[in-house]
Amino acid sequence: MVDFHKRILFSNEAHFWLNGYVNKQNCRNSSEANPQVYVETPLHPKNSLFGALYGLVESFFKNDEGHNVTVNSDRYRAMIINFFIPELNNHDVQELWFQQDGATCHTARATIDLLKDTFGDRLISRFGPVNWPPRSCDLSPLDYFLWSYVKSLVYADKPQTLDHLEDNIRRVIADIRPQMLEKVIENWTSRLDYVRASRGSHMPEIIFKM
Repeated sequence: MVDFHKRILFSNEAHFWLNGYVNKQNCRNSSEANPQVYVETPLHPKNSLFGALYGLVESFFKNDEGHNVTVNSDRYRAMIINFFIPELNNHDVQELWFQQDGATCHTARATIDLLKDTFGDRLISRFGPVNWPPRSCDLSPLDYFLWSYVKSLVYADKPQTLDHLEDNIRRVIADIRPQMLEKVIENWTSRLDYVRASRGSHMPEIIFKM
């Protein structure tokens, strides 16, 4: 399919901690020595943000009282129903594919069924019609570019309240130009070429290049 990469809605969530804490759950260290492991527990509150990269849509996870909450399968599914699917009315959903990673909150049976009802066979996900490779952050445009770019600007003025943090997030995302997103998606096709040529090995020389 010509320009297939331009028809994919890449999605993911990110946590924005008030102290600028970086979630290292996707970081891996390899060593022949037995490493000492220290667990960092952030003490500051955070905002959790869902993003879908096509144009760019975003939604904060909040409860009915407007308080920030952690993402789970029920909240993720509610966000899909109440926010994401209505946003799709601005596009021809018959032409779009939806991608998500294999996080537990994404892959509950009810959620996969909901996404299949919406996208049919155009779902790229664990347990979906098209499988998304596990632990492949270097293939997700939101992971290899968007979140780090947004956070570098969001934390520039060191926000001191959650409202300030949320305002910064909305402002930074609103300022992202379509031309930048197009370049990010074009970079994705280069990554696929590398993965195919290297039979799935790591891609250190292009992992952070645009």
